Amino acid sequence: MPAERDAAATRGPSRRAVLGGAAAVGGAAAVSVAVAAPASATPAPAPSTPEQSATARLLAALPKASGIKKRARLVDYEVVELAALLRAGTVTSVQITKAYLDRIDRFNGPFETYGDNGLYNAFVRLDRDGALAAAAAADARFARARHTHEELPPLLGIPFGIKDSVAVKGLEAKDGSHAFDGNAALRDATVVHRLREAGAVILGHTIASAFSGSITGTFAGNAWNKAYVPGGSSQGSGVAPIARLAAACIGEETGGSIMMPSAANGASGIKPSLGTTPVAGLMPLSPGYDVLGPIARSVRDASLILSVILGPDPANDPLSLSAPDPFPAMPLTARSGRRPLAGTVIGIPQTDWMRTSRGIQTGTSPQDTYDADHAAAFTRLKQQLESLGATVKEFPGLDVTVAANDPYFSSTDVLATIDGSPVSPSSAVLSPNRYEIRYWDAVKDFAATRPADQAAALLAQYGRKGPNDATASFDSATNFAGQVPAAVRAEGEHRRRTLQANYQAALDAAGVDFMLVFSLGAQIGLRTGNGFPVYRAYYQLPNALTWPMVSFPVGYDSTVGLPISAQFWGPRFSEPQIVQAALDYQANFPQYHNAAPADPVASSPAVAPRVLRAEPATPPELSNDPLVAEEALR
Repeated sequence: MPAERDAAATRGPSRRAVLGGAAAVGGAAAVSVAVAAPASATPAPAPSTPEQSATARLLAALPKASGIKKRARLVDYEVVELAALLRAGTVTSVQITKAYLDRIDRFNGPFETYGDNGLYNAFVRLDRDGALAAAAAADARFARARHTHEELPPLLGIPFGIKDSVAVKGLEAKDGSHAFDGNAALRDATVVHRLREAGAVILGHTIASAFSGSITGTFAGNAWNKAYVPGGSSQGSGVAPIARLAAACIGEETGGSIMMPSAANGASGIKPSLGTTPVAGLMPLSPGYDVLGPIARSVRDASLILSVILGPDPANDPLSLSAPDPFPAMPLTARSGRRPLAGTVIGIPQTDWMRTSRGIQTGTSPQDTYDADHAAAFTRLKQQLESLGATVKEFPGLDVTVAANDPYFSSTDVLATIDGSPVSPSSAVLSPNRYEIRYWDAVKDFAATRPADQAAALLAQYGRKGPNDATASFDSATNFAGQVPAAVRAEGEHRRRTLQANYQAALDAAGVDFMLVFSLGAQIGLRTGNGFPVYRAYYQLPNALTWPMVSFPVGYDSTVGLPISAQFWGPRFSEPQIVQAALDYQANFPQYHNAAPADPVASSPAVAPRVLRAEPATPPELSNDPLVAEEALR
């Protein structure tokens, strides 16, 4: 591995930097993660280690193969069920992988299409040969282990999709646009490396919104009705597990990109706290906000996957050093008894304002903005949680429209003026973060190697035209960010910590452990119309706070049959608590996450494959870029 890293370092900075910083793609060799090492032909006894103990704990949480309820199709089994069936020899990884590839062939539509391709368009490219080879290798390990009794990694043989912005060795990563054609990964991202070490079969890349810029998404079709929006920007990763095109996926969130596609498709997704999972090998949007996390069919699947990919990557992602190490064990099974949530206080923040067609509805309870189906589902969910022993109560939360409460996220304060442009508190943090990873210089270097149409598209997306500039340029953006004074950056970071403390104080004052919200409050819209008629105005806030969220389905609307989803969110590194609560809920009310959509009927593609075209502009209030979305709030 060191030799591979040295070889990669001689190939120049541009593509490596585009894929997440100069050190990022070279980071897989240095990871430290609790997974079993590749099995040898003649395994020798080894002393007990924390890594083996962690792997054994994950394997012990798998259900007994004999107790797994028979599903209608092989692709309907959850990840933990497939893992148990593989170990029992009931199925093979090649069978599972071929079953998913068959559905992709039938229902995905043409690859390399950033637009409506006539079907789901969840996968934008496949590594078919690599996936089948990995599946065959997994089966060989299972066969050998029946004689050697060696401990095998938990995800061995399970097919995954990876968001289009995450490095998969040998594949191009394009972050939702052919402007990044040619952006080939020299190494796996750390998270992808950890999945492979845990035995996962990587099917390919799932489609992302253009430049990961939109929380609604229109490239993929919703898993339940492809005429509707899939949520973004990890739209393909939200669609694929529910449409049965992959067992699970990896998504990326900067501002809503895991939660929104999970909610729109009825998936079970976890947006980790900042630093819980490493982001080395990611095409960054906003370092200091960006996180990678799992999207699956069930919370227990997502928790198992998060258990595998979390942990520090000190050589390539310093932010991962901020998380507890070892991280508290993620729950993998529901708690027993009729009232597993007894003693848990779940708060419904009444100042977590919703946005409708009339704008942000300040002064109106979020629940009063829900349509009839969502209101009924919310009431039912409260009763279900209470039946499990939880105390569910309304509380004020933190009203970020009050300046004293929020000196950072939506503050109108100007901390400095550079080149004629104001520096907001969030820009004081994020602009220097981008500068330090060569955010604009990396794209500039890459653009210089590409055809004119790609270079123009990249400049249009990443260039800046300051008040004193005749034209937009990468250099203008770099110079602006590089001139943020250290004292201004420190003030921005101080204000971010103040916001975090203020929100924690609001929870403490009400005696709330974590919160319950609906990210989407009404039936989502068609891909050709208003994607989210009612949604949380402050969907970016958990990322500004660095706090985790988990999304899970709780019902379906009465007209189209689209899913209705809820989200738990709480303080930083509270993943075990909020995931356990969601896992307990699904164990007692499994009817929502076990449902499967009908297969889609193909229509004529609206966009030809491999066409670089001007993308429709994302309204600022629907942007995943925190500097864009927060400016819309201001």
